[in-house]
Amino acid sequence: MATIDDISVSPDELRDRIERLGAVGERPAGGLVRFLYDDAWCAAADLVERWMRQAGLQTRRDAVGNVFGRLPGTTETERTILTGSHIDTVRGGGKYDGALGIVGGIAALAVLKERMGRPRRSLEVVAICEEEGSRIAGNLFGSRGMLGLTSAAETARLTDPDGVSVVDMMTRIGLDPAAVPDAARRDVDHFVELHIEQGPVLDGTGTQIGVVTGIAGMRHQLVTVCGQPDHAGATPMDRRRDALQGAARMAVMIDELARGTGEPTVATVGQMQAWPGSVNTVAERVTFSLDLRHPSDPVRLELLSEIEGRCRALAEHHGLAVEIVDRWEEQAAQMDAGLQQVLADTADDSGFSWSALSSGAAHDSQLWARHVPTSMIFVPSVGGRSHCAVEYTPLEDCVRGATLLARVLYRMAY
Repeated sequence: MATIDDISVSPDELRDRIERLGAVGERPAGGLVRFLYDDAWCAAADLVERWMRQAGLQTRRDAVGNVFGRLPGTTETERTILTGSHIDTVRGGGKYDGALGIVGGIAALAVLKERMGRPRRSLEVVAICEEEGSRIAGNLFGSRGMLGLTSAAETARLTDPDGVSVVDMMTRIGLDPAAVPDAARRDVDHFVELHIEQGPVLDGTGTQIGVVTGIAGMRHQLVTVCGQPDHAGATPMDRRRDALQGAARMAVMIDELARGTGEPTVATVGQMQAWPGSVNTVAERVTFSLDLRHPSDPVRLELLSEIEGRCRALAEHHGLAVEIVDRWEEQAAQMDAGLQQVLADTADDSGFSWSALSSGAAHDSQLWARHVPTSMIFVPSVGGRSHCAVEYTPLEDCVRGATLLARVLYRMAY
C-alpha cells in the first residue's frame, strides 16, 4: 500500500518545465518580460495548459484568463482545494517567481494521480493571470476575479502606460471583457501556494522550507514635489526653490526613518522623475514613488502619517509644495494556523528542515487569506535575489518544495 513517502515529484520533469517556461518572454539582455495578455503571456498560458492535460487533469480557462487543471474528487460535493501561483512577471524578472508554484502544482497533482489515484476531495492547480501589476494597476487582478472582486466597469477603466485598454487586450486574445464577473468562484475551501522566498532568510540559515505565518501590509504612494524652474547658472543657491533637492531630502528621510524603526519595516523609493529634465534648469517638479511595508497595519499606518508630516515640513522649509497620492494598498494577512501546522508536521515527517517566517513580498495568498483558509510554502532564493535575471533556486529545493506541496495536498484531500 502506498504511503506518503512514495509521493515525490520528478526532478527531471520539474527542471525541464522550469527552463521551458523560463524561456517564454526571455529578453536578449536577460530576464523575462511576460505581461498580462501580451504574446509571451499567451504562449506561457498555452504551454502550462498543455502540461496540465498531459498530467491527466481537466483543463479550462475562466473569464479573466486564469488557467485551471482539475483532479476531480470521488465525493459528490463540488468543493475544491486550490493551489498555484501567477504566470506574469516583472520587467526583467526571473524564471522562478510565480512559475515554480505553477509547475510545482502540476507536478504535485500528477504524482498524486499516478501514485494515489483519485482524491476524496477535488484538487486544482491554477496559473493566475496577473499578480505583479507590471502592465496594469490590477491589484491581483487574477485572484480578484476568482474571488468576485472585479467588475466589467473596472475592467473598462483599466489601461496600460501606453493607453491600451484592458478591454482591447482581452478582445485581442478572445476574452470577453463584459464576462469578467463570471470568473467568480464560490467553491474553493483552501488555497495553498508554493513560492520562492524572494529574501535571504532560508538561504542564509541553510533551512530547507519556510512555513509562512503572514504577509506584510503595504501601501504604494506617488509623491509630487513642486518648486520653481530657474536658470542653472544665473540663479544663486540661496534663491532656489529646487524640487529635485527637496525630493532627494525626502527620499533620504524616508530611508533613515525606516532604518531607525528597525526590522521588519521596509521603505523603498524606486522611481523618481524630474521636470523639465534639462541639465541647465533647476527642477520645477519631481515625482517619486513610495513603497512602505510592515506586517502590522497599525504600525504601517503610523509610519505613513509620520512620513507625510516630515515631507510637508521639509517642503515648507525649502519653499516647496508637496502632494501625496495613494496608488495601491494591501492589508497585512495572516496564514491559517491549522494549515501552518499541517505544513510543519508534513515537513517534519518528510525529514525537511523548516522555520516559520513572515513575507515582506506581496502574494496572491495575501488576498486569498481574507476569504478562505490559506497557507504558503517557501523555498530558498539564493542570495535572497528576486525580481531580476539572476533569481535562482537550486533544483533540489524546487523538488523539495513541490514534494512537500504534494504531501500536504495528500493529507488534505485523500
